[in-house]
Amino acid sequence: MDQLRIDDSAPQDAADFTLSEDPFGLFAAWMARAEAAEPEDPNAMALATCGADGLPDVRIVLLKGFDRRGFVFYTNVGSAKGEELAQNPQAALVLHWKSLRRQVRVRGRVTRVTAQEADDYFASRHRESRLGALASRQSRPLPDRATLMAEVAALAARYENAPVPRPEHWTGFRIEPVSIEFWQNGDFRLHDRVRFTRIGETAPDAAWSRSRLYP
Repeated sequence: MDQLRIDDSAPQDAADFTLSEDPFGLFAAWMARAEAAEPEDPNAMALATCGADGLPDVRIVLLKGFDRRGFVFYTNVGSAKGEELAQNPQAALVLHWKSLRRQVRVRGRVTRVTAQEADDYFASRHRESRLGALASRQSRPLPDRATLMAEVAALAARYENAPVPRPEHWTGFRIEPVSIEFWQNGDFRLHDRVRFTRIGETAPDAAWSRSRLYP
């Protein structure tokens, strides 16, 4: 599994998270706890997008990095989510860690990562994953699996002695949050919730307001 790139300034997991003043520090602590506790893909998240038709769409993707600028995932820009983001560059995500009885929800506008960021992450992927990204016409009709595997094999032969290049149609997107909500399960559904809301612009150093919410 590709490694999630996170801010290395994560604090200790706070006993009462609702008192935290820093949503990114709190997320880093929860993510570190999840990586230690979850058996598989602690960075799996549901990503919701909505195109020009106004009909929401959701799927599971992997969170591949975060810092104070936002939360990053990668995809084919010609995929369903890529086309929806081109029409409506806003999204929401949720990470749910069942064994920890926790979830985090994020909403915000979406921008593309830089070409250098995309190149660096693409180069870090397993070679077979890079070949798959190059071969896939994501979300388009596929006659059969044999067709896909033949395309992958042809690309493997083509780049046998050369680096697999990042295709132009594959890049990263960053959700720049306007709100981040932390939820922890409580007995008898008396859950703990706290929502951080961005004050003003979505700059990395922008201030946040904090509200504790009823379950």
